[in-house]
Amino acid sequence: MIGKEDLNNEEQPVLKVTDKRKFNPDGSVREGVKLESEKPKREETPIYEPDQETVETYENASAEKQVQAEAEKEGFEMEDFPGAEDPASFVNFLTTLASQAAAALGAMPHPATGQRTVDLETGKYWIDVLTMLREKTEGNLHAQEKRLLDGLLSDLQMQFVALTRATEEKLKAEAAQKFSAQDILGKK
Repeated sequence: MIGKEDLNNEEQPVLKVTDKRKFNPDGSVREGVKLESEKPKREETPIYEPDQETVETYENASAEKQVQAEAEKEGFEMEDFPGAEDPASFVNFLTTLASQAAAALGAMPHPATGQRTVDLETGKYWIDVLTMLREKTEGNLHAQEKRLLDGLLSDLQMQFVALTRATEEKLKAEAAQKFSAQDILGKK
């Protein structure tokens, strides 16, 4: 028949199975197997070792001081925060976000340039991130964490409003200097 081939005439593939296990079922080493000798462990050295100035800068970060000041104002120590000593704790995460917002609002110098700059859009973004975090963690925070988050957020929001108002008034003053009453009323 056309289209049908004789199935018995096909070549059957030959498979060769090689057992590469190093041990017998009873746990003894198989014949002809060479076990790798245990390599001496190298002493672990950090890839990057910060200089003393970097360490001091990190330890004296103003955002961390802000968190500690907020905690002291509320009447509890940093040790009262759950997991405060853990670098990946919620409190340290809040500190990181708050420091980004503070840097954008000019409260602390930029780490790379050392200059204080004001970027209201970026500051608003980080405040919005903290606000979203407060909404998403509602009911899941310890009392100290909630007070800290609320305190940081309210301080940053007040600073943002003050900077926004100052910027608006500065723009109004500049506009008043550019145009006189005669320009506005059309008298020349």
